[in-house]
Amino acid sequence: MRALSRRGMLGLGAGAAAAVSLAGCGGLTGSDDSGRADGSGGDSAQGGSKPEPEPTARPIGDGSTAHTGKQPHQPGKPEPLEPGQTPPQFVVFSWDGAGEVGNGLFPRFLDLAKEHGASMTFFLSGLYLLPESKKRLYNPPNNPRGASDIGYLTDDHVKATLKNVRRAWLEGHEIGTHFNGHFCGETHGSVKNWTPRQWRSEIDQAKAFVKEWRTNTGWTDLPSLPFDYDKELVGGRTPCLLGQDNLLPTARELGWRYDASSPGGLQVWPTKRQGIWDLPLQQIPFPGRGFEVLSMDYNMLANQSLNSTKAPTHNYPGWRKQSAQAYIQGFKRAYETNRAPFFVGNHFEQWNGGIYMDAVEEAFRHIAREKEKGADVRLVSFRQFTDWLDAQKPEVLDKLRTLGVGQQPAGGWRQFTGRTSIPGEDASRNAA
Repeated sequence: MRALSRRGMLGLGAGAAAAVSLAGCGGLTGSDDSGRADGSGGDSAQGGSKPEPEPTARPIGDGSTAHTGKQPHQPGKPEPLEPGQTPPQFVVFSWDGAGEVGNGLFPRFLDLAKEHGASMTFFLSGLYLLPESKKRLYNPPNNPRGASDIGYLTDDHVKATLKNVRRAWLEGHEIGTHFNGHFCGETHGSVKNWTPRQWRSEIDQAKAFVKEWRTNTGWTDLPSLPFDYDKELVGGRTPCLLGQDNLLPTARELGWRYDASSPGGLQVWPTKRQGIWDLPLQQIPFPGRGFEVLSMDYNMLANQSLNSTKAPTHNYPGWRKQSAQAYIQGFKRAYETNRAPFFVGNHFEQWNGGIYMDAVEEAFRHIAREKEKGADVRLVSFRQFTDWLDAQKPEVLDKLRTLGVGQQPAGGWRQFTGRTSIPGEDASRNAA
């Protein structure tokens, strides 16, 4: 996913960010296969450091996936807010593509999440489980068979991706979708121009590449992915934040619960579109600049180095600090005011010397420390946050939506959520 918001360049208004589509997530790069990807590394997020127990698996289809029972390390049943209760501060870190290419970034952030008892969402690109030798199995809408604007992975990297996706699910993370070929721009083949029927084809293929990797690769010595993807998949993020309008009817038909593709939301409480929770990237403060930036690594890069992924190195320390502080200030603004959920998107990339990976880790650790000091901060997946939303009383969510960006509740949370009506509703009713 690549989209950028620059008030100076794009003339953005205060209420919405523009999304400029670029050529795709492209060149995953790396060298050393560092970090442990077998689920045994680091302290357990749930206490102790024992390896994850192997679940009893009942194969699905060709055995690429399997029924293994309830997903481990999930929070308890969400409860509705009590009258006068302050909402928790939800934070969702998500990853587009979710391929491991030997740079150790996938296991690095799995280790980080495990260290702090956090869950994340990994939007897996289906093509990352399809060998390039079988690329003609992919028939993308409005594009030649086998075409893709992101590269196919080597066989070794497909295997590494399988290992880390498996580990991620066993450690409580969500596996969503980033679809397949990542076609952006203004061409006929762009996802921007796909119909609901074409989105259905793309989704069916993305699921098939996950559910049939064993057939497509011929590998019999690797364990199954420990989930039923038909049930696991309840949301995604489109390439370049394009095409949501035509995706949503298909998402609703498939029973999806949320979509994270809206091009530039605000730090406010979310609403549904066409029956689907709309959970967008958000405009957040950009330190030292007179505009806000979308809460994703590539948008930091687009504003700092004008889309160059290998800018002069003397810029890196300042840009790393600016990016980390953007996330931290976005979190702080929500936590200290309206408690709107905070959504962050990233890619497993070493752009500009890896500064964006360092920045998001610094921000993650800052937020985790707040949680560990006693703040009601919940580092969750999109699916877990959607569970919480669905457990709330509609009138309470309606009230939360009346709070603007950076707006504190009048009279404090005890008074605000203790009311039984939306602010202003009583006066309107009396006037009538």
